[in-house]
Amino acid sequence: MTGTEPGPLATGLQIEEFDEIGVVAFTTTRAAGSFGLGSAEPVADVMGRWTSLMDDCRAHGAPALASAGQVHGADVELHGMGWRGWLRGKDRDGHVTAHRGVAMAVTIADCTPVFLAHPGGAIGVLHAGWRGVAAGVMERGVEAMRLLGAPADELLVHFGPAICGQCYEVGPEVIAAVTGARASGPRLLDLRANLAGRARRAGVRQLRISDWCTKCHNGRLFSHRSGDAGRQLGVILRLRANAPNDEMT
Repeated sequence: MTGTEPGPLATGLQIEEFDEIGVVAFTTTRAAGSFGLGSAEPVADVMGRWTSLMDDCRAHGAPALASAGQVHGADVELHGMGWRGWLRGKDRDGHVTAHRGVAMAVTIADCTPVFLAHPGGAIGVLHAGWRGVAAGVMERGVEAMRLLGAPADELLVHFGPAICGQCYEVGPEVIAAVTGARASGPRLLDLRANLAGRARRAGVRQLRISDWCTKCHNGRLFSHRSGDAGRQLGVILRLRANAPNDEMT
C-alpha cells in the first residue's frame, strides 16, 4: 500500500438493496489493489490493503474481520462475538454470523461472491467456484443462515461480480459436476444462474444477480481468465447500532 491508493469501501461496488436493513456489503475493485496473499507483490503492500480494509470495517462498527484459506469446498464457518482483529482461518469457503462487530470476507477473481442477509441481523458471505457449487456451498450457506434464525424465504441474496455466462467456457466434466447434464465438448456455463436456481430450490425468494462480469469489465475488476494475478474481496458487515457499546452484541 503506497498511501495514495483509495480505501476498499470507498471504491467498492456496493449492494444498495442491503442498505435498508443496516448491512454493508461490497466487492472491492482494482482501484483498491489486490488482496491476494499468494502473489509476488511486496508483503507490505498487500498487508497495507488489508489494514485499510480493517480500518474501514472498524469505522462501521466491526472491529473483527474473518477470512479463510479457500479450498473450493462447501464448509461454512459460524463466527461468534467477543473477539477483535483479523481472523485468518483454514479450509473454509463461507462465513456466517448473527453478531454486530464481525465483518467477513472472501477472496475472488472469477468465482462468485454470494452475499446473504436477513432483516433480523444474520449475515453471510460465500466463495462459489464451480467445485464449491457442485459440492453444495449454496445450500450449506442457506442452511447455516437458517440455523441462525434466518429462514430462506426471508433472506436477501445477492450474487456479486463474477465471470458471466458468455465468458465462462468449461469442459464436459465441469458441466456434469455442476448441472448433471452430459456434454460432448466445451460449453458455456452461467455459474451465477446455476447458483440462483439452487438458492430458489432451497427456498430463497429475494435474489439479485450483479451486472458486473470480471472478464467483460476487466478494466475495473481482476479476472483469473484474463490472466490477472490480482484478487478482489467480497465483504459484508452489519452497521453499528446507535446504542453505546452495542457493536459487539
